[in-house]
Amino acid sequence: MGGAAVEVVDLVKRYPKAPGNAVDGLSFEVTEGEVFGLLGPNGAGKTTTVGVLTTRVVPTSGLARVAGLNVRTEAVAVCARLAVVPQRVNLDRSLGVRDNLVFHAAYHGVGRAERNARADELLERMGLTGKAKAIADDLSGGQAQRVMIARALMHRPEVLFLDEPSTGLDPQARLFVHDQIAGLRAEGITVVLTTHDMDEAHKLSDRVGIVDHGTLLALDTPDALVRGLPGGATVEVVAVPGPGGAEALRTALSGVDGVARVEAPPGRAPSEPDDPAVAVRLSVTCDPATLLAPVVDLLGRHGAVVRDVSLGEATLEDVFIDLTGKDLR
Repeated sequence: MGGAAVEVVDLVKRYPKAPGNAVDGLSFEVTEGEVFGLLGPNGAGKTTTVGVLTTRVVPTSGLARVAGLNVRTEAVAVCARLAVVPQRVNLDRSLGVRDNLVFHAAYHGVGRAERNARADELLERMGLTGKAKAIADDLSGGQAQRVMIARALMHRPEVLFLDEPSTGLDPQARLFVHDQIAGLRAEGITVVLTTHDMDEAHKLSDRVGIVDHGTLLALDTPDALVRGLPGGATVEVVAVPGPGGAEALRTALSGVDGVARVEAPPGRAPSEPDDPAVAVRLSVTCDPATLLAPVVDLLGRHGAVVRDVSLGEATLEDVFIDLTGKDLR
């Protein structure tokens, strides 16, 4: 990795009549050849930030550079150095797959011979040679995503922006896309990734920046962010509450020495429909194994019936929730 591929310094964007800044003094840097995850809840400012970096949104103040070029004063040159793969399919439905690629390259000034050779190369790389003449409506979601990635690479961009790259994909297509992103890193292409999938962000990103309310809350490698979370180890309990109910059980568990937080496991409802059992996740500040006996003993004293107890570790999703809260946006 070399210098900075993306630079954001004190970036501010305020929309007319908005009660506050969509982006409020944001600063970060993405290194050349890095896969960088830009994470945040809906309305956090990440879409506006990417809009500024891709020249679609004019900043109110601050500085943003891509490939060393000012996005505001050198927008045309910036667009030649970057590519965007949106979440929604935006292929030209009047053109076949290969023609989508060739037309994109021609728009960026790639010569005829080079763009034809490049199209064939990328179709083979993406496993789409057999779909060269297909139109967008005949493609599966995974195939369309691969076509958009191939199209974005036709003019050999230095920085690639990916928005929710695997949303709605089946496991095989998701794995293929992840492998392609890893391949781009190996080629030295800088990737800026926005996703709500914390497992995906952890797997793919060299570093992640978490933003909310237009400001940067955290910036580091996924592993470092997880290690820095208070209560990095976990004890997860599934039990049928006693006479006091689930809330009394959670209150009692929160009083156990070494328990930092008591919550429902991420991505899981506190209880399943038609099942009296509740799942409780304890974030702990000590060796979780030492809490097994005290926790099971406490549950027994409260009349709870234990179904399962498991030990684990915190995740990037825990970091995200800890920083941005649990409220729906």
